[in-house]
Amino acid sequence: MARYFFTSESVTEGHPDKICDQISDGILDAILAEDKNARVACETCVTTGMVLVMGEISTSAYVDIAKTARDIIKEIGYDDAKYGFDGNSCAVLTYIDEQSPDIAMGVNNALEGREQNAFDTGAGDQGMMFGYACNETKELMPLTASLAHALAKKLAQVRHSGELGYLLPDGKTQVTVEYEDGMPVRVDTVVVSSQHREDTDEETLRRDIIEKVIKTTVPENLIDENTKYLINPTGRFVVGGPQGDSGLTGRKIIVDTYGGVGRHGGGSFSGKDPTKVDRSAAYAARYAAKNIVAAHLADKCEVQLAYAIGVAHPVSIFVDTFGTGKKPDDEIAAAVSKVFDFRPSAIISSLKLKEVKYRPLASYGHMGREELNVPWEKTDKTEELKKALGM
Repeated sequence: MARYFFTSESVTEGHPDKICDQISDGILDAILAEDKNARVACETCVTTGMVLVMGEISTSAYVDIAKTARDIIKEIGYDDAKYGFDGNSCAVLTYIDEQSPDIAMGVNNALEGREQNAFDTGAGDQGMMFGYACNETKELMPLTASLAHALAKKLAQVRHSGELGYLLPDGKTQVTVEYEDGMPVRVDTVVVSSQHREDTDEETLRRDIIEKVIKTTVPENLIDENTKYLINPTGRFVVGGPQGDSGLTGRKIIVDTYGGVGRHGGGSFSGKDPTKVDRSAAYAARYAAKNIVAAHLADKCEVQLAYAIGVAHPVSIFVDTFGTGKKPDDEIAAAVSKVFDFRPSAIISSLKLKEVKYRPLASYGHMGREELNVPWEKTDKTEELKKALGM
């Protein structure tokens, strides 16, 4: 395609679904801080005046789940009942069971370990996971996703700092970019919807968001006289957060990954310990894809991993460079399988997934977060990949 438009969105930390992701990951962090071998599958849902935390958790740790949830809600900014949701007074209900012994049996010792009278960690579920990278940005992420996240983070920043003190926690951003011959050339449309206090003047909000959020975030060279700004297009966004819409863990999986670029296996991340390949293998696939692009083996790349429950090794590894590869895709896939060990135990060890703090990832994306120094964003395998390819 010579010319086309592509769009990605993001949401702020005060969006109902993201409140849930942060609570689930905050509980996971608290448990892993005391018990590195805990098995955690923690789901959260919120609605007006209520939080429900549920799931399967097997651990020796004690965590005050209600206090953890309340603290996170208040840190986000929901600390007054007049805004429709208040971490001080909302109900917090918990329904927690242990991990199924049938699942634990396969995770504790993989099929390969049982066959060889040894031990290895099996995948916590079947499924397929995707990782993606491209050369559109310095962090090797799609530009549309990077800009949408940057705008959402900026909305939160000007709210927390008091620079735009009339903003409230809930918000969404969306960016449409025009591409020519596969590369971004300009930003066509920016959509920002931000919850605000009832007495906020619409024109003031529009002017401030354009000047203090959009123009301080989107590179000037990507904006032209035809760029369109849609700020709170309904004209009013006072009722927001869990009062305006219920929230649920894992309902923003495209925001969490690549903004709709490439494919998605369907599994969410938040609230899951790293034996769950929905999380760990998605990070590993990103790690492999990013190193392929960083090694200049392709301009863009997608890696798919697939697993069977209770089996350590992936049942398939697939690489697609969308015609940009410097070597055939099957050769790159063979090199990836030599350089990267995709068994859950190896992923957990190499990416130090028992040490990662997950709550900061629960807003503004899990991929491309170089500012958090997460291990799957490293590009330390480029030379090994080129050597495996004879380059």
